[in-house]
Amino acid sequence: MAEKPLRLLACGDVEGKFDVLFNRVRTIQKKSGNFDLLLCVGNFFGSTPDAEWEEYKTGVKKAPIQTYVLGANNQETVKYFQDVDGCELAENITYLGRKGVFTGSSGLQIVYLSGTESLNEPVPGYSFSPKDVFSLRTTLWSTSQFKGVDILLTSPWPKYVGNFGNSSGEVDTKKCGSALISSLATGLKPRYHFAALEKTYYERLPYRNHIILQENAQHATRFIALANVGNPEKKKYLYAFSIVPMKLMDVAELVKQPPDVTENPYRKFVKQASIGKQIPAPEEDSACQFFFDLNEKQGRKRSSTGRDSKSSPHPKQPRKLPQPPGPCWFCLASPEVEKHLVVSVGTHCYLALAKGGLSDDHVLILPIGHYQSVVELSAEVVEEVEQYKATLRRFFKSQGKRCILFERNYKSHHLQLQVIPVPLSRCATDDIKDAFITQAQEQQIELLEIPEHSDIKQIAQPGAAYFYVELDTGEKLFHRIKKNFPLQFGREVLASEAILNIPDKSDWRQCQISKEEEETLARHFRKDFEPFDFTLDD
Repeated sequence: MAEKPLRLLACGDVEGKFDVLFNRVRTIQKKSGNFDLLLCVGNFFGSTPDAEWEEYKTGVKKAPIQTYVLGANNQETVKYFQDVDGCELAENITYLGRKGVFTGSSGLQIVYLSGTESLNEPVPGYSFSPKDVFSLRTTLWSTSQFKGVDILLTSPWPKYVGNFGNSSGEVDTKKCGSALISSLATGLKPRYHFAALEKTYYERLPYRNHIILQENAQHATRFIALANVGNPEKKKYLYAFSIVPMKLMDVAELVKQPPDVTENPYRKFVKQASIGKQIPAPEEDSACQFFFDLNEKQGRKRSSTGRDSKSSPHPKQPRKLPQPPGPCWFCLASPEVEKHLVVSVGTHCYLALAKGGLSDDHVLILPIGHYQSVVELSAEVVEEVEQYKATLRRFFKSQGKRCILFERNYKSHHLQLQVIPVPLSRCATDDIKDAFITQAQEQQIELLEIPEHSDIKQIAQPGAAYFYVELDTGEKLFHRIKKNFPLQFGREVLASEAILNIPDKSDWRQCQISKEEEETLARHFRKDFEPFDFTLDD
């Protein structure tokens, strides 16, 4: 029998607005039922007069839920937290303490660290030191078969948390936040990590806690930063979630990876950092244009100037490519790239077979440098993307197929322009267009038709989330993603009965084949594509 999950609330900086917070909690509980705990990070007390607090302290008012709070982040509020080991501040309101582990009767394990980072001795009463972080990690690591913790509560953000993730808005995570907390999060592997202080809401994409193909799968971590209570911009300051304690979960269920999971944002910077030292800032890899012989029989690849490298004794220095903040599965110079899938390399872009493709000739157009979306591409990269698109249309037409392209700039980090061939005998272009529009309507997705020769850059700004489809006629359908979007939408439509009629292939993970089979498909595609490949010498 499945364990019943705990229903929890997490809150950002309260800053003395107790009535606003607790009235909001009452409203939520009246609508959605009771929650088990409220966890507050950031500044619980503010610079406002104490009259409101006195009503709770004396029992005139009472928190509607068992509330746990972190300690002071400044000298002004130290006075409220007399006992460093934690104490009851008012009925239903408990100060957890400077640092420690709280284990509930359900087995839920919450690690907490109050205050802001300090590398100076003596440490102020509103700060934590490297020794505090070290002792917390040692305490937990000493337990047998340590796998991680359920929840980590800190007030500051961890430094570098935005690496490989979705945009953190105005907060520069390479400059803001605590490197010690990054180290702590790396060591403790919390399933949820809550923080505040930056007066904004940021829910990072979940990140993995293991190295793929090198370590056994482990649970993912979700980092959520919460805004201040009652902020005028109405940024989210209260977060509701359900959780089954890790110790009660089936291992297979615990380590199940979310579809949008990313690389660990701290691994590179914590690896060689010892407690007591700042985690070093990431070093940029030197820019390099990545060229290699796919097959000697195909001829030589062009140099970065677009000429045969043998014809120029002094080739022009290549422009520095945009670099990812860390490992990327699609930057061609990255060791993470599965290079056996690459079938053509140009000056600014390359072509690769899709992993778990809808068909044997489902390919991706990808920029060699690190660009997140089409709207961020430089002019010369756009030009080569268009050249690849036109070439692929000619190639697939020679095989009696039309190609459909789509891009999903949502929960992705490197531009992947999907190119899927559809046999002319299967359906007409209008049928494909109708299938996209119909299935979008069924899922309440607004797909807008945009003019044939229009530029996506005119519609979407860099950083904006969107999905677009380009038909073989040049017509485009565009959706601006505002909240949630089904990650497999493009594949699902193309795999549907109306188009390719292979609904069992709508999820790429169900279509994976062995590396040997992938190498065979890539070899055949290169051979067939060679007469059309503009990147090869004449």
